[in-house]
Amino acid sequence: MALSVTLMVKAETKWLGTRKTSEWFYTAGRTIKTGLIAASIVSAWTWAATILQSSTVTYTFGLGGSFWYAAGASIQVILFSILALELKRKAPMTHTFPEMIYVRFGNHSHKVFLFFALMTNTIVTAMLVLGGAAVINSLTGIDITLAAFLIPVGIIIYTIFGGLKATFFAEYLNAAFIFVVVLIFVTVIYFATPEIGGISGMYEKLTQASILNPVEGNPLGSYLTLASIGALIFGIINIVGNFGTVFVDQSYWQKAIASRPKAAAGGFILGGLSWFAIPFTLATTLGLAAISTGITLTENEIGLGLVAPTAATNLMGDFGAILFLTIIFTAVTAAGSSQLVSVSSLVTYDVFRTYLKPSSTGRELIRISRFTILAFGIGMGILASLLFHSGFSLQYVYLMMGILIGSAVAPISFAILWKKTNRYAATSAAIVGLVCGVTSWFWSANLMFGEITLSSTGHLLPLLIGNVISIMVSLGITVFGSMVKPEKFDFRIMKQKILVVDDKIRSMLKHDTNEEILQHSLKFCKRVGFSISIFFVVIWPASFYLTGLVFDEQLFHIWIWLAFAWAVGAAGIIIFLPLIEARKSINEIFHKATMDSGMMESSEEPSVSNSPIMKILVPVDGSARSLKALYHANYLFRGSARVKIYLLHVIEWTDENEENIDEELASQIQEEGRLVLRSVVLPKQINDYKRIVKLGDPSEKIAELADKLKIDMIVMGKKGIGKSSSNLGHTTQKVLKLTSKPVVLLD
Repeated sequence: MALSVTLMVKAETKWLGTRKTSEWFYTAGRTIKTGLIAASIVSAWTWAATILQSSTVTYTFGLGGSFWYAAGASIQVILFSILALELKRKAPMTHTFPEMIYVRFGNHSHKVFLFFALMTNTIVTAMLVLGGAAVINSLTGIDITLAAFLIPVGIIIYTIFGGLKATFFAEYLNAAFIFVVVLIFVTVIYFATPEIGGISGMYEKLTQASILNPVEGNPLGSYLTLASIGALIFGIINIVGNFGTVFVDQSYWQKAIASRPKAAAGGFILGGLSWFAIPFTLATTLGLAAISTGITLTENEIGLGLVAPTAATNLMGDFGAILFLTIIFTAVTAAGSSQLVSVSSLVTYDVFRTYLKPSSTGRELIRISRFTILAFGIGMGILASLLFHSGFSLQYVYLMMGILIGSAVAPISFAILWKKTNRYAATSAAIVGLVCGVTSWFWSANLMFGEITLSSTGHLLPLLIGNVISIMVSLGITVFGSMVKPEKFDFRIMKQKILVVDDKIRSMLKHDTNEEILQHSLKFCKRVGFSISIFFVVIWPASFYLTGLVFDEQLFHIWIWLAFAWAVGAAGIIIFLPLIEARKSINEIFHKATMDSGMMESSEEPSVSNSPIMKILVPVDGSARSLKALYHANYLFRGSARVKIYLLHVIEWTDENEENIDEELASQIQEEGRLVLRSVVLPKQINDYKRIVKLGDPSEKIAELADKLKIDMIVMGKKGIGKSSSNLGHTTQKVLKLTSKPVVLLD
């Protein structure tokens, strides 16, 4: 996969002319369309926990578990579309959400929310590697510590090379593969596994399991109901906790930043709806299969999320184990790549550029970013190993994460949504909410179980209390404090203080950012987002919960076919929409690659009827020697009809700053270079001339162009316009070292 993604990035930069600047590395050029945004969200939101924990809660509570996992974790992504559009309207040139906080609230608040952002990425990454390593250990026998270090290797390779764009490509491949595997599991288990006996056979086995091992808190102890108290408590924890892991996770802000303004709304809504199908369908398949086949696991194995891989292996043998191992590795690497880029952007922009070196160049930013990716990638393995050996399970970390990061949700959201948000209220709300959440969690665990241990703090009720207190206290302080002492922030300041260096991207943003269209999209997101959220977490479950409905066989058939149809529709959107939207770029790459291949073949078989063209490169810097070189080249080949002379003028520009140069300034400088070349009087004997202007180190550009154009000879003066005490000029000496082409020097 690392190789595939690297080749995709290489193809884009080679045949579509994409410049690998720091802006491109972190924002993917801000040109990502709806389909790729949706695929990226599906992939980034499909953690190891998505695949493992969803089946675990289904195994524990029945159908209510799969529903509440899917519904409780999809609404956050859908609602985030509102923040994404507000970001496009009010701070379209930002690189990270703490950068926006810095402009809105100042230095001290920036440090507080930067801490929450890094903590979120650390917790998410820990869950990714912890879950992935446990499954790899279970299915292959590889030492779990070794597995924790092997997982990040592939991610580091393509993320260091391709940045955020490589992450998008990887996430598309991963999302497509995950949907294919989900559909294979559903098809094989429900329609081709004798042990299950189809949908009817699954229903009968679940009915028997409800009698033999009834679920406490479910009507009649049945697994075939959504009216589950345990599943409801999990659902509330899931909803609260996952607001933190979306709204405080830089990776989702980065997707909003990378998207085109008109793609943000559709991308997040489609992504959320499509993602719903993965835990809903997979857990309804593997979680229920584990119950119906009587799989027995220890509490520790359940905590590590081994329900789904055990069911897959028992029912489908080695094929099921291989499929599950691959899908879990895919989920970990995809989401892990997103986390790596997020952490690197936070360290690069919000630590290095903000506090250590504000005048840093793009090249320096990329260098810091790559170092951060490498360091954090290695740290992923260390952290997961420490958590595992300390007794922390995937389930424990998943359920407690909202307590630690939920208090930052309201302050960050209101920072971009509400001009009256008070900076002191918002900052103190995040800190106080965290303290209250952790305190209430430990206090309730001690009150209920008489001790504060991993076991007591891992029960659902203390976790529920801590999660709710953390987010609600923060929300109350933010709103109340801002109403008591409101600020009147002018969001136009964000556009003035947060700038994009790359002129091409800046021009594109100005062209795409239509306030009227964004306002219309924002209204659509609010209407659709809140409607879907209310339907998912209130109307749909309430209609089953309040009636205490236990599914009969016909309703169970409808439920399974609904899950299957949802997965098929989501797979179609995620796999084909990005390809449809990118068809022009794909055709262009294919066309140019074919042309390049044809040119290589034609160069290998020269025409017999025509003699080859002699290509001469003459660097011109305005000095008398360079003009003399031009006339000498003309004199040497005046009798040949097939000679082409390339006049090259290089404007000296250091590579350190080349990638950050404003394109308007670059065009002005190049126009000056063209004026220099036009001022040169060309001999009349040879008509085939081409004038070229380049920016950079003169000697490097001469050698580079000589190789690229397959020049037969370079003709230049011994010395140029500069002063040199030696017989040869500095540029001439360097050219002789850099090129293997024949060089004719004139005194």
